[in-house]
Amino acid sequence: GGAIAFATYKGGQSTTLPSVTIWGTLPTDTIQKYVQEINMARGQQLQINYVQVSPSNFNTTFINSLAGGTGPDIVLLPADLLSRYVSKVVPIPYNVLPQRTFMNTYVGGTEAYLGSQGVLAVPILIDPIVMYWNRDLFTNAGLAGYPQYWDLFPGLVSKLTGKDANSNIQRSTIALGEFANVPHAREIFGSLLLQLGNPVTISTSGGLASTLGNSSSFQGEKSTTQVLNFFTEFADPTSPDYSWNRGLPTADSDFLSGKLAVYLGFASEINSLRSKNPNMNFDAAPLPQVRNGSIKAVYGTIYGLSIVRSSTNPTNAYNIIQILTDPSNLSTLVGLTYLPPARRDMIAGGTTDPYLSIFYNAA
Repeated sequence: GGAIAFATYKGGQSTTLPSVTIWGTLPTDTIQKYVQEINMARGQQLQINYVQVSPSNFNTTFINSLAGGTGPDIVLLPADLLSRYVSKVVPIPYNVLPQRTFMNTYVGGTEAYLGSQGVLAVPILIDPIVMYWNRDLFTNAGLAGYPQYWDLFPGLVSKLTGKDANSNIQRSTIALGEFANVPHAREIFGSLLLQLGNPVTISTSGGLASTLGNSSSFQGEKSTTQVLNFFTEFADPTSPDYSWNRGLPTADSDFLSGKLAVYLGFASEINSLRSKNPNMNFDAAPLPQVRNGSIKAVYGTIYGLSIVRSSTNPTNAYNIIQILTDPSNLSTLVGLTYLPPARRDMIAGGTTDPYLSIFYNAA
């Protein structure tokens, strides 16, 4: 279908805004609390029916609902999931939300939402990859703090990795080198490439193209080989940096059992890690960087709000999205989700929370 005209919202006199249905992958109770908090401070009340759908079931459920005419007005999705549904959402025209305004407002990485006809989603939250580290293991090894650069890890292996008489790993420095039991190996690998100046994919007239091969502009093959060599040396039994293998538990469970010094995971995992082992003395830190790297970069899942093409009232849906992403409201959602906002001004404003400040830095 073609572009849908957006009328300017006039507000009206009614005590409630027209009802909208939002489907998303974030927890129902979080969004319900968020809407309640917004409504406490508003005259005109939001009426939002939020349905949580698991990422694994989203495709089937969403496509079936559209076919049956029962789909949502808005979807709240991570960018990688939204990329499948570009034809199912309404671009917000650039005369309504100009491209320059978007780029000035939202953090780097959100450009994925800029389509040829308009903005595909309004960014709301970011879930960056961070480094969780076991303070006790570091202290017992005589290490005062966490490593800020990747090149420091090889020197940590002799201090943190423990092996028995048969060279079986009993305690690990970092879980790298495998994909099977390293939950976010793809995102870690991608972060390293980004730090070397390789964007992994670029947008071309024919769609997304990989930059992992021998592309003259990004030295794709060279950076990919560099990252692959570094990534795999920790799982190579003949390497002095040997610290991980596929016979070990998944990295998150090994970290929770106190046998892994550093776990690279999403910011959204912090509450789960705390609740599963409340006695573990761990902290969060920014993802290590390539020393003298061309770009300070980290992979983050970006969440955005999109208007579904089948919505009967796209103008109202856009108005609701504006309210949900307004900085005066968004600070409440940041507190509820413990995730950084996707807005540059809010990130620049900082936070006094000791963990959120790390996550803001990562975003």
